[in-house]
Amino acid sequence: MLKPRTKVPELNLKLVNGTSWTLSEQTPDNFTMVIFYRGLHCPICKTYLEELQTKLKDFTAKGVNVIAISSDSEERAKEQYDKWKIADIPLGYNFSIQNAREWGLYVSKGIKDKEPDMFIEPGLFLIKPDGTLYSASIQTMPFARPEFDDLLNAIGYITKNDYPARGEA
Repeated sequence: MLKPRTKVPELNLKLVNGTSWTLSEQTPDNFTMVIFYRGLHCPICKTYLEELQTKLKDFTAKGVNVIAISSDSEERAKEQYDKWKIADIPLGYNFSIQNAREWGLYVSKGIKDKEPDMFIEPGLFLIKPDGTLYSASIQTMPFARPEFDDLLNAIGYITKNDYPARGEA
């Protein structure tokens, strides 16, 4: 289990735009927000990321870098990028099940034709510029994810009041 105030595992990913992304190379003013999502087969993920697209400038204004990551293949990730309204969100793919387990994510076996054999369940992590975990929200299914407006308000409070990460004990 990852604990707040400790280093998170490194992330090195290819993005659908042909570039690479590395967590340790991020230089946000406040946080890097890493969103793990189920993939192309998930209509709730589509809605969630499309909402994120509308709030992306708000997160940037609060000093937050954002990335969304799935275990989908490059082909499936590019299909999402083309079909979903998420043009400005860095989209990583081929996140391994082994790496997902290192992050404490839940993993599901596909039960429908449109689902991959195995895929990750959602998680949202706020990571400080020094690579330590500030907060995590991890789900076992696609429902009940953190609301972006709530996160934006929380980040405002956290940065204004220098509120420490909690849950480290």
